[in-house]
Amino acid sequence: MSDREEIAGGEVGPSTPESFPEWFVDRFAGYWQSGGASRIEGRIVGYLLVNESPGVSAAELAEALGTSRGSVSNYIRRLIARGFVKQVRRPKDRMHYYVMDADVWGGFLENEHAYLENQRALATEALRYTDPSGPAYLRVLNMRDYMGWIIDNRMLRSEWNRFKAERDGPGAEPAE
Repeated sequence: MSDREEIAGGEVGPSTPESFPEWFVDRFAGYWQSGGASRIEGRIVGYLLVNESPGVSAAELAEALGTSRGSVSNYIRRLIARGFVKQVRRPKDRMHYYVMDADVWGGFLENEHAYLENQRALATEALRYTDPSGPAYLRVLNMRDYMGWIIDNRMLRSEWNRFKAERDGPGAEPAE
């Protein structure tokens, strides 16, 4: 009998508390990659999600993840641009460190909102140039209306903030 725990979906969890970080990073990277992104990017995000330090350098990330510093730097820039990672400095230290906000997912929703707005604007403009009786028109119309439906009817960021307030209860510090 193994000391590993079965978790949701029949997946097996880490065998010891010490093996949790490596197990989590590997699982997270797999899910990230299944969504079409880079596995190393997913390993960076997974590592930063469960890292307890006030920031990790590119060299520390490369060593912990068993990859090159150049690869880490390349993917970190992409993750910063997409709002998943922040670059920070420590007092009297010239080195850059990388962290995740406490509510990185709320930040993701902000970026997602901008993406949806841009896609809706693009589709609105494209509709001016497509033949209303052709198949492209319907595809672009559905694009515009889908983006609008999500923006107008799903107010994800405000719903997320309301959920966190209910979860954290009265008097709790608001999570970022």
